[in-house]
Amino acid sequence: MNGVCVMLLFVPNTSSVKKGFVTFMATKAEDTKAADEVLAEEVGDQRAELHRTIWQIANDLRGSVDGWDFKSYVLNMLFYRFVSENLTAYINAGLKSEDPDADFADLDDDLFFDGDGERDGLRDLNEASEAVAREKGFFIPPSQLFCNVQKTAHRNANLNEDLDHIFYAIEKSARDLPSENDFKGLFDDFQVNSSKLGENPAERNKKLAQLLDAIASLPLGDFGDNTIDLFGDAYEYLMQMYASSAGKSGGEFFTPQEVSELLARIAASGKESIDRVYDPACGSGSLLLKFAKVLGSKNVGGFYGQEINITTYNLARMNMFLHNIAYENFDIRRGDTLTSPEHLDDRPFDAIVSNPPYSTKWEGNQNPVLVNDERFSPAGALAPRSKADLAFTMHILNHLDTEGTAAIVEFPGAMYRGGAEQKIREYLVKNNFVHAVIQLPPDLFFGTGIATCILVLKKNKDDNSILFVDGAEYFKRSGNKNKLFEEHQEKIMELYEGREDVKHKAKLVDNEEVIKNSSNLSVNSYVERESTRENIDIVALMEELDDLMAKQAVLRAKVDGIFREMVDEEIERRKKEAEEKDNEKDIEK
Repeated sequence: MNGVCVMLLFVPNTSSVKKGFVTFMATKAEDTKAADEVLAEEVGDQRAELHRTIWQIANDLRGSVDGWDFKSYVLNMLFYRFVSENLTAYINAGLKSEDPDADFADLDDDLFFDGDGERDGLRDLNEASEAVAREKGFFIPPSQLFCNVQKTAHRNANLNEDLDHIFYAIEKSARDLPSENDFKGLFDDFQVNSSKLGENPAERNKKLAQLLDAIASLPLGDFGDNTIDLFGDAYEYLMQMYASSAGKSGGEFFTPQEVSELLARIAASGKESIDRVYDPACGSGSLLLKFAKVLGSKNVGGFYGQEINITTYNLARMNMFLHNIAYENFDIRRGDTLTSPEHLDDRPFDAIVSNPPYSTKWEGNQNPVLVNDERFSPAGALAPRSKADLAFTMHILNHLDTEGTAAIVEFPGAMYRGGAEQKIREYLVKNNFVHAVIQLPPDLFFGTGIATCILVLKKNKDDNSILFVDGAEYFKRSGNKNKLFEEHQEKIMELYEGREDVKHKAKLVDNEEVIKNSSNLSVNSYVERESTRENIDIVALMEELDDLMAKQAVLRAKVDGIFREMVDEEIERRKKEAEEKDNEKDIEK
């Protein structure tokens, strides 16, 4: 029995064997590119299969419950399956080295008791679970794993209470460990006794059992045995679909993936690795995680973020786990970033990306503490209380490393409005912090069709100019929204990294010129779009009109002649008719 405990104490970390297999096959291939194409096709097939299934399941399952309200149940249950399979794979790596047929999910919770009917063996179980929790950040006994709960769900009259207990136990397993804050309150949105699930416990348990079955049926394969991160991909896809159907409220927690990727590429431009990335309004965390895709997760030291909404805060932490980011490599905290920043001691950050809420209200100059706050005071003005856009911008600048880059989605009005906002922009331009402004196409984001822009900040520039890029035409309509496809991102990145004038596309403008223009940072103030109107030769047009008028006169004369002949013929016809009638009268007499 103790031998099992020892195995649990010293189980090594494992990684996906599928990617290693693909790499091995690539070395055998005559052409590495061909091997990459095969992998890409396989990835596409897996993703397509997943997406064909997942949204239909989610919609069929929720019944009369509003999709936006039901999202937490689906996403939380997906996370429950993930942590169960993640832990099982981790422990099985040690068990199978001794017994190839061993499976942690098949063990009894009391396996660790010493068999004489006494419970003094409990200490071994505690030691084993604590050792695993210290390594993984949490522990789940075999009977509480997703697969075992799902097997008996339809026969379990206490399913709702059991799930509530299991989720509490998962959080408790991380107590007093470095992972405690990452698990604390993680399942708070999963209300097992909510009327949304049913009017009575029986109805709720039926819905929960159906939910377990649905999540179990998702084609996610064996943990770690996929060419793509299927759990993470499923989570991202569900969030995107829920955000799309929710409209404005969905846009508050989810930035479209292609926009997130563009922001990450801009902030990581010229770098092969980044120590730490940060998002002060991180939503579901998808924007932060794009750095793992752009650079590779091993090339990002840590992911930091803050989110004010409790539901979205929980989604962000789950998102990190589901993308296999270890608990010690992310720090997502809850709170109001502008009034209660949580990462002051973690400053500065090498890369910052953010899509803050557009023109949201904040305390501003009503709060005397904010007036003297080191984050905002250098500009000599606070963002208006009704428009916190540039308050987020100043906060981000304060948290940016000297050699770092920040890429921020900005509401267009903040780029040209007067008053305090103009004063803040002037501070940014005068101190040479503005590296570039990139105009995005309209209708990219959920809940708004407004064309936003990306403000790029740097503290250590090589010139005293701002690059303005007009990327408004780089999109393709997809469904009911515009979308930045790979080719569109490439064109924008080429203009951004080229940092030179390109007619109708990009303009490098000296800071002094911008300041003279009221520190206006709107792209259309500096990049003239190519006219789509046809150039007209006035002289040639007049000659053509004269020719047409002459032809018209000839035609009119011909028409007049034809009508005159017709009139004459009609007069002659009537005259003859009259004469014939007179003759007929004379004959009758």
